[in-house]
Amino acid sequence: MMMTVSSSVQNLSREKIKEIIAKRVAKEFKKNDIVTLGIGLPTEVANYVSEDLNIFFQSENGLLGIGKNQEGPVFDKKVINSGGICVQTRKGACYYDSQMAFTMMRGGHIDATVLGALQVDEEGSLASWLIPGKFAPGIGGSMDLVVGSKRVIVAMTHTSKNEIKIVKKCTLPLTAYREVNMIVTERCVFNVTPSGLIMTEINPIFSVDDIRKCTTADFIVTSDLKFMEV
Repeated sequence: MMMTVSSSVQNLSREKIKEIIAKRVAKEFKKNDIVTLGIGLPTEVANYVSEDLNIFFQSENGLLGIGKNQEGPVFDKKVINSGGICVQTRKGACYYDSQMAFTMMRGGHIDATVLGALQVDEEGSLASWLIPGKFAPGIGGSMDLVVGSKRVIVAMTHTSKNEIKIVKKCTLPLTAYREVNMIVTERCVFNVTPSGLIMTEINPIFSVDDIRKCTTADFIVTSDLKFMEV
């Protein structure tokens, strides 16, 4: 479904949108959590988590203990996350093969997974890997992550190329059925509950009406709606 782009969105740069989303997701973890970050925007989350929380980020390409993105003129190109970005490692980090990575994901050892999406619906179903008619390398590890993790957070832009992404029912091939717990975009935050979507936070440059215009899923607004940090 197409939509009209708000002037508020046009004032947000791509970098600022990613920052808003990543910073908000970074607030969702508990001390000592093991967290997997999906390819793309979710990898930015590691840059905003307080070191006091002792979070261990896991990458499906075989690294537990991901730190912030590497900075400076010299990069160790052998140390990358699943998105191919050169990253630092934390004290205690370890490397392993794909078999061990998927054992962790499938065995219920991941406290939270953060990943992007093409669509999420009001039941918490997720489509993240294929647009029919377009090339896709495969579903990868997303199915394993979403089903095996204790908590699933979708971190994505609210819309893409004028297309609504938070929908009443996913129309694209599903990655998982009713597994999403939270949706974080640059415009708002939704909790996914058995009763449907509940909007708990909103970017102060938007109104609730703005959100309804770019969301076809039904949702209710919590009585203590908060402003997101922007």
